[in-house]
Amino acid sequence: MSIAPESRILVTGAASGLGLALVRQLADRGCRVLATDVHTELPDPLRGLDRVAYLSLDVTQDVDWAKARDWVVEEWDGLDYLFNNAGVAAGGRIELSEMDQWQWIVDINLLGVARGCRTFAPMLKAQGSGHIVNTASAAGLVHPPRMSEYNAVKAGVVALSETLFHELKPYGVKVSVICPTFFKTNLTESLRGKDESANKSAAKLIDNAKLSADVIAARVINGVEKGRHIILTDRDGKIAYAAKRFARPLYYSMMAKASVQMSKKD
Repeated sequence: MSIAPESRILVTGAASGLGLALVRQLADRGCRVLATDVHTELPDPLRGLDRVAYLSLDVTQDVDWAKARDWVVEEWDGLDYLFNNAGVAAGGRIELSEMDQWQWIVDINLLGVARGCRTFAPMLKAQGSGHIVNTASAAGLVHPPRMSEYNAVKAGVVALSETLFHELKPYGVKVSVICPTFFKTNLTESLRGKDESANKSAAKLIDNAKLSADVIAARVINGVEKGRHIILTDRDGKIAYAAKRFARPLYYSMMAKASVQMSKKD
């Protein structure tokens, strides 16, 4: 089912990357979009966009989610699509990942999504309609070495999304989870951690990626319209996930090779 003009849509992490691309493309379709991000003032990339309102929202804060819910009720009297997109990046060898780094990425990437879902699930259930779209990663389905915290939180988002897919289905509410591999974005700006080798490798993969956030956003919207639960946006992710599901020895061989290559750089 196509995303109809005038659909009421909330997007988190909307000031850059995939979130910004989604906002622009959804607004171009005639949707009404509430773009949210941690910035207290309207971010420059969102200025001048028709049909787009802005609200400061820190996904780690319950009070901000409550404000977003109140805004939606007062301005729109309901919500059609919730895109839980805000996220950050971290990775590296397990012994170099400190617990404050784990807490930081869990709070944003996993609990931020959980807060969004629990805030709006009652509204969507009462409506008997709506669609939650959670941004995870191919790292939530396949788990390369030296990405412990990132893999863990993205796998958590996949698990949460599958749980809610079943839990909310009787109420007419749909749930999708986005699982892209590397694409060009500003995610490298959020990279944290003491493992400089891992940070450099991640930055290189993102910077050299062939696909743009605009391309990924278009494929996400297409997947949502087709009602897909797991939305794989690129060939590499589809191959890796298929290998894990149907050719586990090949998948383990791929992960072992990657681990050996990384260890040679230590």
